[in-house]
Amino acid sequence: MKKILSLTMALTMLGTVLTGCGAKDAAAKTPVENTQQTAPARQEQSQTEKALALINTFAIGDTDTARSLLADGYIQHNLAYGTGADAFVGSVEYLASADVKTTVNNVRAFEDGDKVFLQTVYNFAGAGEQVAFDIFRFDENGKIAEHWDNLAALAEPNPSGHTQTDGTMEVTDLDKTEENRELVENFLYDVMQGNNLDKTPDYFDGDAYIQHNTGIADGVSGLNAALGALAEQGVSMVYDEVHMVLAQGNFVLAVSEGTFGGAPTSYYDLWRVENGKIAEHWDVMETIADQSTWQNQNGKF
Repeated sequence: MKKILSLTMALTMLGTVLTGCGAKDAAAKTPVENTQQTAPARQEQSQTEKALALINTFAIGDTDTARSLLADGYIQHNLAYGTGADAFVGSVEYLASADVKTTVNNVRAFEDGDKVFLQTVYNFAGAGEQVAFDIFRFDENGKIAEHWDNLAALAEPNPSGHTQTDGTMEVTDLDKTEENRELVENFLYDVMQGNNLDKTPDYFDGDAYIQHNTGIADGVSGLNAALGALAEQGVSMVYDEVHMVLAQGNFVLAVSEGTFGGAPTSYYDLWRVENGKIAEHWDVMETIADQSTWQNQNGKF
């Protein structure tokens, strides 16, 4: 049975809270008998470096690099583009021919098993800045085999003066990756899916909560006020299904599907965890396009 996060119920429960490119070591050149030295062996790029190189091809128009990084059966989940390596390379070619240069500004990069997840600001051919979360899956040959993303227009700072991308940058607590992933999975089940709203206060350190959502102020108090305003307008937020929860250290990205105000919606939520509590939040919400407009049939998720 689908679990709906009732904004009115969440408001009530949240109110209770208010009571309280990695550095590489330079390889030493190996001396040989005649005192000549050999050059250090070229190291293979990491998955993160490959993902960053791929998105940078949009800015520099390097189709050869794009094709070399992609698996032959590359699967695209951005519904505005065709699937396959040829379609991706075609997009790079198109942007390279545009009158206005595309810009790519990566903000954060994380790695979890065979996946890399990025937070980036794009401006495709002068169409306007967009904040994006990208996820890339790598195959057993080290090629990029699959891609998911969410994009939203860059907005002005929120009521607390935070942007969609500023805030804590440092990845820490690598030994707590799985613990933090589990915390967010439980938060999604208990709170966002509305299964155990009485547990909401357990996930926050009082009112200490840094918010990067464009319309919400800091603190659980800011979230409380925003939820109240939505409830008055009869707008509901529904998290039906969680598709992925990716983590590295103190950062956890969740990809969820549901509705917002009745419209099919993809939710990408990035949380920073500190001392076992949710401390900071970034997000990109994207309305899922009508299937009649899809350029591939792989689905959003």
